[in-house]
Amino acid sequence: MTDDATPTGAVTSVDISLRWSDMDAYGHVNNVQYLRFLEDTRIEAIGRWFGESSSTSILDTGILVARQEIEYREPVVLRREPVVVDVWVTRVGGSSVDLGYVLHDNGATTGGERAVHALAATTMVQVDLRTSRPKAFDEGQREVLERHLGPEVPFRKRG
Repeated sequence: MTDDATPTGAVTSVDISLRWSDMDAYGHVNNVQYLRFLEDTRIEAIGRWFGESSSTSILDTGILVARQEIEYREPVVLRREPVVVDVWVTRVGGSSVDLGYVLHDNGATTGGERAVHALAATTMVQVDLRTSRPKAFDEGQREVLERHLGPEVPFRKRG
């Protein structure tokens, strides 16, 4: 499958190196590892978006994963080249944010075409760590997140 899923503009791309321990008995990267890929991508991208020393970063205020969805499209086999995960914001709510992802090859392993391995979406909720209740984004946080707004994740239709 070629890459027709990645939006342009608001995307942040993160290279993810594969590890031997990512493999399963079927000779490809285990589906559970995709969650780690998404987590690593989120942390890297949000760090870039807010700046590593930002006091308003949503990573420093308390943010939890509330929902994740992954659509597996093509297996990833172990290799030296990293996979690439593109991430962007699909919705900014009062205290929640939805992120979209495309996990793909960088083109080097498929003769210039990027094979799409998975599409994914995550809903994250900012919480007050003392009360465990949702906490609204402040204006600065909302501004940063909105700079990375893009389209919904183009999941296949369920039928």
